[in-house]
Amino acid sequence: MTQKAKERTFNEKEWKQRVLKELSSLPGIGKTIALKLFDAGYVSINLLAVTSPRILAEETGIGEKTAEKIVEAARQVTKLDFSTALDFLQKRKNVKHITTGSKSLDDLLGGGVETQGITEFYGEYRTGKTQICHTLAVTVQLPEEKKGLNAKALYIDTEGTFRPERIIPIAKRFGLDPEKTLENIIVARAFSTDHQMEIVRKVKKVIPIENIKLIIVDSIMNHFRAEYVGIDTLAVRQQKLNIHIHDLQRIAFAFDVAVVITNQVVTNPATFFGSPISAIGGHILAHNVTTRVSLRKGKGNKRIARLEDSPYLPESEAVFEITDEGIKDIEESE
Repeated sequence: MTQKAKERTFNEKEWKQRVLKELSSLPGIGKTIALKLFDAGYVSINLLAVTSPRILAEETGIGEKTAEKIVEAARQVTKLDFSTALDFLQKRKNVKHITTGSKSLDDLLGGGVETQGITEFYGEYRTGKTQICHTLAVTVQLPEEKKGLNAKALYIDTEGTFRPERIIPIAKRFGLDPEKTLENIIVARAFSTDHQMEIVRKVKKVIPIENIKLIIVDSIMNHFRAEYVGIDTLAVRQQKLNIHIHDLQRIAFAFDVAVVITNQVVTNPATFFGSPISAIGGHILAHNVTTRVSLRKGKGNKRIARLEDSPYLPESEAVFEITDEGIKDIEESE
């Protein structure tokens, strides 16, 4: 075992003990239950506070009555209750942003991709969805003064489109060491909806150890679309998708991470007014993402991003360009 591996093992053991001590500080949690919570990925009191007792009971194997007491105690500790709008505004100041590599796109998003929420980019093929993800996987590693979070990224690839070769020129553009940058991107290839959902459940334990501040799912609907075909399977698909998107919501809030998802589109030939192209996933996805951005092609490598939904930003558009060095403003690359 290398010295680096020994240090990592020691640090993980030390971290586990700290987590178990923190969990055991809640009323009604002894060593046995604390271990069950830890093994199921509940390594944060914040995560317990935002989880329903039923889900906690299902994922940990503890009784639902016990789960109710644990969740209630966690909510009291984290003060997850009523607050004034002024207090909420103060909490919002803790939200951080990650640059996309384009000032124009950052401005559209209110400063970049924000933590504690889900940002969705959808569009036809070759509109820049995956290229934005590759760039963000690099920029999250930048220091905060350069609009990064000095952290790692988890890239969940459902389409087989992640390319480490693309990371190298992007890293060089931002003055980062390419090899170190690649080490700081954890890639998980998902081959089915169940596999995809399981990766997200497992990431709860990985986030604190690896200092992950960005989770990318590219794309979120690929396997759902392939496995659930026809109107007869729609209800089951949407129910499963609802669970998946809520898992991502809870993780984003509890661990203060940014979640970025890409999405495919469908064309409605019966549309006479407006765009016939819309994101798939229906209302379940539309209602549960924090920020929704549509992408479309311009001339050459130019792409147009349109902010379609945001809790506080107006609908508007931004133009950027796809280059070998990732996402850039038009004037920057000319």
